[in-house]
Amino acid sequence: MITLDSVRFHWPAQSEPVISIDSFSVERGERVFLKGPSGSGKTTLLSLITAIVSPQQGTIAVDGKLLNTLRGSQRDQFRVDHMGLVFQQFNLLPFLSIHDNVTLPCRFSKRRTLRATDSGNTLKTEADRLLNAMQLSASELNNRPVSDLSVGQQQRVAVARALIGKPPLIIADEPTSALDTDTRDAFIDLLFKEASSANCTLLFVSHDAGLATRFDRSVDLAAINTVSASSPVQGGTT
Repeated sequence: MITLDSVRFHWPAQSEPVISIDSFSVERGERVFLKGPSGSGKTTLLSLITAIVSPQQGTIAVDGKLLNTLRGSQRDQFRVDHMGLVFQQFNLLPFLSIHDNVTLPCRFSKRRTLRATDSGNTLKTEADRLLNAMQLSASELNNRPVSDLSVGQQQRVAVARALIGKPPLIIADEPTSALDTDTRDAFIDLLFKEASSANCTLLFVSHDAGLATRFDRSVDLAAINTVSASSPVQGGTT
């Protein structure tokens, strides 16, 4: 699902790389935990895998597609077609209803729309199913603004948005940082259950090493990223 080969990346204002990875891969259907302390380059690596930025050297392939062959809007389209993203701050849109937040990727991706409705469901029905699977009552939340929700509820809406349309790859960037232990563990259970149901590959990024045993494989970024420990990472990027 993900293959990195001889990847080197540095920010424009820097001469030294912050990412230097000879080889890294994630198999289809695998659940991988990527760990590392704040400032180690985890989010920079995710920006490369999601084609937000491009490496100065090397190649990155996702779902069989070489990202360096994509230009401009092709990158954005590939991302929304093939990846479901759960951000640290969730990035829900306050001017949209909960349902509209969940179905937002389908506005930009015909592939996600077709996969979401391939069992005969409407987009609304599929959004309701995912919200209920995330232990959120779709009927009670109907048309409520996301600003009314607790942090834990917003997190689960963000996961439902990532899962809608069964993207082949789910990437979660520190999604449990604001949760207590019990809520965190329940959330991981829900995420695993829905990702398995949709046959998604999961790359879960966190500095919380206590979660590592829940995953098929745990990878320490420092073990694959060969840059000097003294190399700076731009602007607090994690």
